[in-house]
Amino acid sequence: MNDALLKAENILKVYPNGIVANRGVNFEVQKGEIHALIGENGAGKSTLMKILFGIETPEEGTITLNGQEVSIDSPKKAISLGIGMVHQHFMLVDSLSIAENIALGHEPLQRGMFLDRDKIVKQAGELAERYHFEIDVNRVVRDASVGVKQKAEILKALARGAQILILDEPTAVLTPQETRELFVELTTLRQEGYTIIFISHKLKEVMEICDRITIMRHGRTVDTCLVKDTSPEEISRKMVGRDVVLHIEKQPAKRGDVCLETRSVTCENVFGKRVLDALNMRLRSGEVLGVAGVEGNGQSELAEILFGLRQPSSGEVLIKGSRIGRLNPSGCRRCKVAYIPEDRMRIGVAARESILSNMLIDKVDRYLRGPFLKEKEMNRDAEKLLAEFTVLARTVDTPAGMLSGGNIQKVVAAREMTEEAQIIIAEQPTRGIDPGASEIIRRKLLELRDKGAAVLLISADLNEILEMSDGVIVLHEGKINGYFPDTTALTEEELGYYMLGVKKQSRESVEAALCG
Repeated sequence: MNDALLKAENILKVYPNGIVANRGVNFEVQKGEIHALIGENGAGKSTLMKILFGIETPEEGTITLNGQEVSIDSPKKAISLGIGMVHQHFMLVDSLSIAENIALGHEPLQRGMFLDRDKIVKQAGELAERYHFEIDVNRVVRDASVGVKQKAEILKALARGAQILILDEPTAVLTPQETRELFVELTTLRQEGYTIIFISHKLKEVMEICDRITIMRHGRTVDTCLVKDTSPEEISRKMVGRDVVLHIEKQPAKRGDVCLETRSVTCENVFGKRVLDALNMRLRSGEVLGVAGVEGNGQSELAEILFGLRQPSSGEVLIKGSRIGRLNPSGCRRCKVAYIPEDRMRIGVAARESILSNMLIDKVDRYLRGPFLKEKEMNRDAEKLLAEFTVLARTVDTPAGMLSGGNIQKVVAAREMTEEAQIIIAEQPTRGIDPGASEIIRRKLLELRDKGAAVLLISADLNEILEMSDGVIVLHEGKINGYFPDTTALTEEELGYYMLGVKKQSRESVEAALCG
């Protein structure tokens, strides 16, 4: 094998709070390969990539590029060295066109002072054509699909001279069709000599597209091997240090009474566009109802309306047959509604507060003894949840904001998935979480379903939707494009067609089946 193109050796990174994120990490990639980097939450993957992209600086260790030791002290330096990064949450300006985003920061000028808009479009179009990216560079980003935004991010990195692309969870919100398109484009880039670091928790995709794989656990590199020489089961075992069940068996649903209902719910965004269009839906006790859809088709707005975080423009929501009116989140909690939000940092946790406070904030009443709190009991229960959901933290007093994103998600899940919950709105509950943690959360949701809870599962992971759901609705442009009361014969490919609007069921047939 050729010498490594990019190599990190003996990397040590200690954060100011004392957390050792990387310890003696060794990682290398070859020119012209797609190299997977995987590991459980808190394993140190994100820290290592931040070091390679100049966002963080290690305490110890060396980085070499083309055999020469380099110091990467900023993203600007990384870009100058030919290293580009496409973040999971896109870094695009929504009000600009794709061409303008690609040119941002190095725009061509006329007479040294005026933007050459024709050249901006021409250069972006030529770039897309060169790499066989089917994309309209004149489209405004806010009107583009998630798949198109993903392509724009990659083109933006290539326009800046990237030879090494770091892709963080690149397929997290793509349909199967969009994922297939992306893989064709990545394969083309590999054939042209580009190197791609592919960070993902989707082991099926890792096995399909990657050449080699590096596995991290507890801040260290555990193994690097050829993908063809391993299996998803072996990878999972090395990631979490135990056997992981990748397929969860579930009992048939015992659907009961309607717990949650929307009647002609309509919602408009800040631009006056309808993101939910007279939506009629029913969720019953004892079932998991999956909600699939390309990101931006009303899923987030639906979840926020159902938990009282947003008011619909028109229509109404009923909880157990009662209209909730302008009920707020605390009112929803009194109705035994739990909510795992997609945005775990903004509304999922109070980042500066302890893990204990975040886990038990909605249960304080049970720990009161007069005006005082039963602190020992709180600590005991918080530590129990810490262990049950495998949250990687020193103590329950650690501020939640100090945890990795995946561990923050586990804190949120631990708080919400309690025995008291009768309706659970789970929005991307396992996004960015390793297989071991995903297994815990999925099993818990099914356990609650089997005890009679109603679960609305909103997820971009179609494997999760099909494995967990008893029935599935597909949202497209704010409407229910399809309803499948039984998922046993449903495929990801078929769901993808409904998500893209290529296929659709009539509104009348959907509502008759779903609300009849």
